[in-house]
Amino acid sequence: MDLSERDFSAEFVFQASRSSGPGGQNVNKVSSKIELRFHVKNSQLLSEEEKQLLFDKLGNKINKEDELVLVAQTDRSQLKNKEKAIEKFYTLLTRSLTPNKKRYRTRPTKASVEKRLESKRVLSSIKANRKGPEL
Repeated sequence: MDLSERDFSAEFVFQASRSSGPGGQNVNKVSSKIELRFHVKNSQLLSEEEKQLLFDKLGNKINKEDELVLVAQTDRSQLKNKEKAIEKFYTLLTRSLTPNKKRYRTRPTKASVEKRLESKRVLSSIKANRKGPEL
């Protein structure tokens, strides 16, 4: 099942608090900062392998209660911050669960090897010319 087909919204817990972002005097009165909490271990939509992958790759964002915590406070609106937190969650999940491409070893081209050796010869001659005459 693809990530876009899963609906994680039922497993989100949102918490609003006062933001340190823009808003002037409004900041002191309105709770626009949003904290999205997603309990990874109790998730019904993730397989055990996916949960383990998340713990490995996002360990610094997961707290001791096994919750993935994301904060959004850039906007003055609570609704916009909520949308940004959800968007951040999906991009983070997609990036974490996408397997890394296997890197294939390549050999340097003949031209690149020649260029490197030539630059080494040039530097060597420059350094050799710095030396004074031997006595």
